[in-house]
Amino acid sequence: MNPEDLSDFLRQSLADHKLTPSEKSALASWLANNVQTEQHRGVARHVAFEVAKAAIPADHADIVGWLEDVMRVLAPMGPQNPGVNTPGSPESDLAFFSPGERCLQQIIHRFSSARRTADVCVFTITDDRISRAIQDAHRRGVKIRIISDNEKAFDAGSDIQRFRDAGIPVKLDEVRGSARGRSDPGTNGHMHHKFAIFDGVRLLNGSYNWTRGAADMNFENIVDTADAKLIALFTAEFERLWNTF
Repeated sequence: MNPEDLSDFLRQSLADHKLTPSEKSALASWLANNVQTEQHRGVARHVAFEVAKAAIPADHADIVGWLEDVMRVLAPMGPQNPGVNTPGSPESDLAFFSPGERCLQQIIHRFSSARRTADVCVFTITDDRISRAIQDAHRRGVKIRIISDNEKAFDAGSDIQRFRDAGIPVKLDEVRGSARGRSDPGTNGHMHHKFAIFDGVRLLNGSYNWTRGAADMNFENIVDTADAKLIALFTAEFERLWNTF
């Protein structure tokens, strides 16, 4: 890990007081390649605060220090001991299986617990129980983005238009600038991912489609992890797709 590289990048990004989509993607890629542990994540976060402090008048720098202390309380890093794995603690890696409602309830739990962001990249969403949890989080002020498959969005029971009507940003796997429609999709295959990232600190990923059939009949799985390396990799993939579609 090279904090100096991160510091240089952040200073350049801060020059126009904006984090552009390309800069966000580059930052996610840097995290994927450099953040291996919770200690690394803590150092990276501290570097960001230090860059912000240096860019504002000295008599206001203490405000940034205050914000950093607040974030340590509101969104703490996981414990430094990787052997600690208490069920339900922030660092726990969990697995859930269906048939049954364990996968469903964990998805709903993550949306209920989200405080800032939820990036969803899922092939199809038709389970109204999950859709209600998504909309409830949206109404609480959680910034939600959804990527889904352009063909499945037209299936009976799909909740994609419901999300759009609620004001939730949604993108389908049609390449921007293409004049192709549903009968000639902008990609050669399906957007088949089934993952979601919550507040940048939890990742849900697995075979489980967000449908009632997955809960009631199918043999499926979800892994729920706080692994910083995996979260950075999936964040980079989400940003790549979001900027492509």
